[in-house]
Amino acid sequence: QVQLVETGGGLVQPGGSLRLSCAASGRILSIYDMRWYRQALGKQRELVAVVTNTGSTNYSDSAKGRFTISRDNAKNTVYLQMNSLKPEDTAVYYCSANILTSILPARKDDYWGQGTQVTVSS
Repeated sequence: QVQLVETGGGLVQPGGSLRLSCAASGRILSIYDMRWYRQALGKQRELVAVVTNTGSTNYSDSAKGRFTISRDNAKNTVYLQMNSLKPEDTAVYYCSANILTSILPARKDDYWGQGTQVTVSS
């Protein structure tokens, strides 16, 4: 019913930039929090950044000052602008969104994208 599709990953040199996008489609009545997570090989998935439906943002310590999360509500899309990338940013990046798909009965669930690989290496 609802799909999230991430794009924009790839290989970048240290110090470079990438912009990830995640578009939600399907039976969507409203989207609440939209988030970016990442999971490096052999590590647990970690929250990178959150943007609420009112535009408030929050970042992990590792992302503060380098990454910017934003959203376009008209396009049901969330973005992650990543600057000054470091090798330790290498991971699969996932987007997630809390989406209302039904009012009666009320149905609000978290949906996930398939992930996009970001590799930072020279």
